[in-house]
Order: sequence, then structure tokens, then C-alpha cells
Amino acid sequence: MKKTSAIHDRSRVPLYVQVASVMRQRIETGHWLEGDKISTLEELEAEFGVARVTIRQAIELLRDEGLLDAQQGRGTFVSGRPKHNRWLNLANDFDKVVASIKDNVIKRVHIEENVAIPDLAEGEGVPAAAYTFLRSIQYNQGEPFSAVSLYLAQHIFDRDPKRFTNAAALPMIVEMQDVEIAHAYQTLTIGVADPETAEQLKIGLGEPTADCRLVLLDKNGVALYVADIHYRKDCFALRVDLLDKSRTRSRALA
Repeated sequence: MKKTSAIHDRSRVPLYVQVASVMRQRIETGHWLEGDKISTLEELEAEFGVARVTIRQAIELLRDEGLLDAQQGRGTFVSGRPKHNRWLNLANDFDKVVASIKDNVIKRVHIEENVAIPDLAEGEGVPAAAYTFLRSIQYNQGEPFSAVSLYLAQHIFDRDPKRFTNAAALPMIVEMQDVEIAHAYQTLTIGVADPETAEQLKIGLGEPTADCRLVLLDKNGVALYVADIHYRKDCFALRVDLLDKSRTRSRALA
């Protein structure tokens, strides 16, 4: 078995999406510059160890994204570059998380009350009696940058359903004087876009995403807010001053 075939077999992502992801990265990193003619079908077929139809599907995907242009009799050329607009620095303390969300433009795409409780990992508290599920897309300068799946405790949602339907939930919870947030657990991982997320964020199927899980617990350990957020890879960065002594000191005093 070819080494490349074994690598492909490790993933359940369709072969053409895997190939397109590698080719997209070559354009992003400047390995293939705009205007360059890329490798031939034969060369790509041999390199990736896949059938020619798979290479053609990968090229078609990148054509749809405006990155490649296949010219009859001449070959395939780089016609564009993925956007590099890393304006979003993923926050790493609670106040900054709230501030980063406060003015986001959101579009609710699904709301359902009294849904089944979300899955909670060990250490993520105990579930509330009931939840409302809110699915939304967040926008910056008219472009979608994150897809949010939020389970909000039903008794919190019931306090102001209209506002929770039309605005970001986290800042509203913080404003509630009688609600004490005892813990805010944030987990950041790297994922890939499934069909629904790819469609909503206008990115390619299987493209990398930054996946952020945020769980807020009240003083009784009840999970009031359980959110899974998928960010486009071309909008975010995580910048931390590793020598920031004030952060180290604040943690030591906490």
C-alpha cells in the first residue's frame, strides 16, 4: 500500500476534500503564487496516490472558491488567494470574552425551547432542569465568521426571550445582578467544517476551524450556558504575551 493511501485512509473526510485542503494550503502559504501554473493532473495524481477523478474534484472545489482557474489546453493556474484577515484575537480571560461578543452582529437560524439537556463532560457541572437551543451565525463587515450552537438554561432564557432571540446571550447573562457566574470553562481545539458549518460560514467542506467550547456554571455548579463555537480559520488568531508578569501574578493570587 502506498504511504499516501494509508494517510488518506486515516480520515473519513472525502478524498477530494483532503486533496483540496493540501492544495489550498499551498496557495495560502505562497508555495503556489497567484498566476502560477500548478502541477499537472498526472503529477498530482502520482503525488497524492489517488485517481484522476479525485484530483479533478479537488480542483473544481477550489475553482468554486475562486482560487484556481482551469484553462483548456494550458493547464490550471492560481487565480486568487484565501483571505487573510485575522482580526479576531481569541480572548483568554472572561472579561475579554464578554467584550469581544458584546457588539457582534448575529443572525439566528434556529431556536427551540425545552430541548434535551446537552452532553456535559466531567467537570462541566450539572445540567439545568431544561434548556433552549439557539443556533446562530455571527458576522463581521457583512461576512460570516463563526457558527454558534448554544444551550441556554430555560429559566435564564425565559427572563427575556425577545432579547435572547436577537442579541448575544453572554453579555446579557453578565448583566443579571442576581446571577453569579462561579466558573467559565473555555476549551479551544482544532476541527473541520461539516456540511452545515461549511454552508453557514461559506467555506469549503473539511476546512480547518477553530472550535471553542464555553461553559458557564453558577454558584451551585449548574451549567447555565453551554456553547460550541466554530470560527473560520482565516479570521482568528490566539496572541498571548508569555512574559506578561501581571497575568502570572493575577493567577497566583486567584
